[in-house]
Amino acid sequence: MMQTQSNRQTTSAPQTINALLDLIVSTNQSDVLNYKKDGSWHSISAQELAAQARATTLGLYSLGVRPGDHVGLLSENRPEWTIADLGVLNCACADVPIYSTQAPAQVSYILNDASVTVMFISSAKQLARVHAALNDVPSLKKIIAFDHFETDDPRVIYFADVQAFGRQLDRLQPDLYERLRSQVTPASLATLIYTSGTTGEPKGVMLTHDNIMSNVRNVAQEMNLQAGDVALSFLPFSHIFERVTIYLDFFLQVKIYLAESIDTVAQNLVEVRPHFLTSVPRLYEKIYAKTLEKAEAAGSAQARIANWAIEIAKEWATLENSGKPISFLLQAKRAFAVKLVFAKWQAAFGGRIKNLASGGAALPIELAEVFYGAGLQIFQGYGLTESSPVITMNTPQAHRLGSCGKPISGVTVKIAEDGEILASGANIMQGYFNKPEATAETLSHDEQGHRWLHTGDIGHLDADGYLYITDRKKDLLKTSGGKYIAPQPIENALKQSRFVNQAVVIGDQRKFPAALIVPQFDALKSYAELKNIGYQDVKELLRHPKIIDLIERQIDKLTPELGKFEKLKGVVLLEREMTIESGELTPTLKVKRRVVMEKYKEQIDAMYAEKERQYEK
Repeated sequence: MMQTQSNRQTTSAPQTINALLDLIVSTNQSDVLNYKKDGSWHSISAQELAAQARATTLGLYSLGVRPGDHVGLLSENRPEWTIADLGVLNCACADVPIYSTQAPAQVSYILNDASVTVMFISSAKQLARVHAALNDVPSLKKIIAFDHFETDDPRVIYFADVQAFGRQLDRLQPDLYERLRSQVTPASLATLIYTSGTTGEPKGVMLTHDNIMSNVRNVAQEMNLQAGDVALSFLPFSHIFERVTIYLDFFLQVKIYLAESIDTVAQNLVEVRPHFLTSVPRLYEKIYAKTLEKAEAAGSAQARIANWAIEIAKEWATLENSGKPISFLLQAKRAFAVKLVFAKWQAAFGGRIKNLASGGAALPIELAEVFYGAGLQIFQGYGLTESSPVITMNTPQAHRLGSCGKPISGVTVKIAEDGEILASGANIMQGYFNKPEATAETLSHDEQGHRWLHTGDIGHLDADGYLYITDRKKDLLKTSGGKYIAPQPIENALKQSRFVNQAVVIGDQRKFPAALIVPQFDALKSYAELKNIGYQDVKELLRHPKIIDLIERQIDKLTPELGKFEKLKGVVLLEREMTIESGELTPTLKVKRRVVMEKYKEQIDAMYAEKERQYEK
């Protein structure tokens, strides 16, 4: 087994998230958390954040919440989310975050599994969406609503009232808050985060204060940020990636600005001008695709200039990344490309970006090269909810395109004989709540007493200790001929096409692999107009022989290195995007392959039947 471990030193404090709150207060920041309301930005100071957290803690206590309880939290991103989170933790409890898009049946499952008696919810709309599911949770006694709205549900109480109860209790028992906080140790459970998984029922990942804060402290060492810098936040707080990023920003004294929604990120980037942005590859892919579409729409000359600049950026990035010499001519071309094209890209991100972080899924290599060459380097990392979450990351000091970086301080990574990535460190979860068998399958112990997380991902470490992800262990396809195929690298290659929005490689127990593709419809319609392809609706467009031929040529162009048994020999074009709401994606935008295969079984079977007839002729 190949193994690598970071030897960088760590700092010792703070050891709990509650101690992190004390650190925030000591900075006396006036704008630690910022949000937009009624068209204007508003700030919450460190002192106000702590005061609201204290009132929330004591308000929960007044409702009967006691140390060790589990408190639900179902809301979109907003300041109240973080205040509620800190309030729960300072009550020596663990919170149970739930995605704002989680299916109602899963909401009731999570609340029942975690024995939640009190939960926070954001709005009347959210309550209406899951109300029937909440009625299936016998343990649930109180629902604390952030917004004020009329309701007949006697369980509903308003956040402002809960905080008022807390302030009243504080006057009566001024030492209660510190007595509650004193019960929290690094080993205390901080959160139960239910991973949706691509199959099966959700599993509650048990993370302690130490799991999370060890990750915060160790990641902080790798960042090129300083006190007073600005971060824009838009990924859901209910996912460990963004939640720990918020704690990281607190630790580094970086000012946090909450994007209004995913749809306003582009506008908010220009308004806030952040130094730091965390995202999943999907956002970067959309920005890249939109940039190419705008260039195409501006005319052939602009399109040629944009494509030339992109090729220069990729050439420069490849040489720079490998440490090879860059000619004066290429340096000059790259400087001209930046002035002509990429300066606009940089301005679209606010013009001050120091660190673009990417996680949650693999970052296509072409995308990494283009952004790097454009002066907007994306630092890809790797981790899971079960690892709090960061295991490896690229940094300004050590980065390699195409890799997920090196292990962070305090984390050891090794590759098992079957290629699975294993990780060990203080950040590794305690196990799955109420699921000892699943825990035993995921965590193992060696002779030295180290706990190893079996990630379920396949990968390898290069000679310098950089980690590369190949695929999901359970996602490997096996053709009827017995050949194994890793779909993820093929899918990433396909998404480099400006005509491809989403791609899912299929072929398990089939004679050959194929792909389900959701096209970039704007680009496809532009192509149809250029080629005088007539159609009545999207369904007709996707069936047109010239469109199918276009996609098949794109596939061949982007996958020239595939082995004969890996070559895609069929394609199904889908009429709409796969989404979380439709059940085809997890909340972290991973494809639920089983769901997708079942939903499109008829089209898949028809395609395979047609292709097999062709090959038999």
